[in-house]
Amino acid sequence: MPTTVGIPREIKQDEHRVAIAPSGVHALVEAGHKVLIQKGAGAGSGITDQEYREAGAEIVESASTIFERASIVAKVKEPLPTEYSMIRPGQVIFTFFHFAASRALTDAMIATGATCVAYETLRDRLGKLPLLTPMSEVAGRMAVIEGAKYLERPFGGRGVLISGVPGVEPAKVVILGGGVVGLNAAQIAAGVGAQVSIFDVNSDRLRYLDDVLPANVTTLYSNPFMIRKKVQQADLVIGAVLVPGSKAPLLVRREDVRHMKDGSVIIDVAVDQGGCIETCRPTTHSNPTFVEEGVVHYCVANMPGAVARTSTFALTNATLPYLMVLADGGVKAFVALGEGVALGINVHRGRVCHQGVAEAFHLKLTHLSEIPA
Repeated sequence: MPTTVGIPREIKQDEHRVAIAPSGVHALVEAGHKVLIQKGAGAGSGITDQEYREAGAEIVESASTIFERASIVAKVKEPLPTEYSMIRPGQVIFTFFHFAASRALTDAMIATGATCVAYETLRDRLGKLPLLTPMSEVAGRMAVIEGAKYLERPFGGRGVLISGVPGVEPAKVVILGGGVVGLNAAQIAAGVGAQVSIFDVNSDRLRYLDDVLPANVTTLYSNPFMIRKKVQQADLVIGAVLVPGSKAPLLVRREDVRHMKDGSVIIDVAVDQGGCIETCRPTTHSNPTFVEEGVVHYCVANMPGAVARTSTFALTNATLPYLMVLADGGVKAFVALGEGVALGINVHRGRVCHQGVAEAFHLKLTHLSEIPA
């Protein structure tokens, strides 16, 4: 049975991505589904309404029309308060939610009665996070690029060139977390010649990182003593910790930041999950930094939004297969893909179905099997 999929324009500040590229629209339409695109939704990614029309989409004026007519609404970022009242019981909202960072969002989505499928907690058969991975790759690479920029003196930094030059040592870069963000950050930082230290709590992961990363990267087992020591020596610290669906653990305290060098830089990629550095708070692309304890902090919660075109196409490549399953067979078919995929469903019909979200706010956890079809 044909399904209507709606793509509203993103309204979060400085968010330029869109939830689907024309190639995704074409695939859905070819499969017999209807796709509604809000006028101008792709502008920030350099995609015109005409390109969407040519792919088979219907262009509509308002977000309210999208939410009113679509059974599935695909977004990039979580719904904002002005969108809450548009969401209908039984509707599927497919986007990045990061519920554990916001009790208000969690409560609002519970109240809608909708099914909230979070990109960031869905796992594939290998246990990986296929919808989070492309954006983590972007954010990890951007973290080093932004860090290098803010180390420059005109941006408040120490005036350190991240690569150094012959006769002058390069920057010391500390990366907290060896997952996708951390690996990509380490590759870029090492590639330009920085002295890199990367932390993780998984010994097998550290062995893998040691194998694939060059000699100017040191792998370190994560513990408070070593983190404190390395952070205080660092020119650039990148927070790259992820516990899927849960609040990020706090690894760097204010006291540690206080002992960092003036003009050093912190990039906390984990800020959308609450942050792993105590002095961090969310910022935006239009006002990306602040200074705490003499250290420049960059804590933009939607970093990939700055490179919207690259991010939009990468995200579509990852999300389209799952969006197609939702359109073809609904939530039942989606859950049938396996337990890992079902972990993407964080809220369903007014109940919390993800352990990390339930634990973050001490809410009752309901298994999907307990909810009547």
